[in-house]
Amino acid sequence: MKKIILALALLYPAAVLAQGAAQGTTPPADPANPPMIGDKPLMQVGTKKPSAKKGEKAKSQSVAQKLQACQEIDDGTKERLNCYDAVFAPQPKPKPAAAKAVNECRFVKEEDERLTCYNGFADKIPKLPQ
Repeated sequence: MKKIILALALLYPAAVLAQGAAQGTTPPADPANPPMIGDKPLMQVGTKKPSAKKGEKAKSQSVAQKLQACQEIDDGTKERLNCYDAVFAPQPKPKPAAAKAVNECRFVKEEDERLTCYNGFADKIPKLPQ
């Protein structure tokens, strides 16, 4: 019994090293030219992304979730304003009234004021579950 265990202990690392060396020498797979066996391509396992089932639609985020995602971008930056503007496209007016809702911030012409307006409303949104 001890001899069998000793033989396995010596042969197992050698087999692992041989497999590692064999795997390291193969060239990377080229998606345009898949490996061939004869005239048929070798079956690739796990290369496709899982497809959505019928009737199962991708969940779209609510406006509040989109605004909270913008909150993760550094404050006072153009990127955060661009994120907010992606949610509500800006439509500047010469003399906008005071914003009573977050969607009315898009009417503010000055970018800094518009960012402050969006931030004020986005800070008040309760944290939603993901």
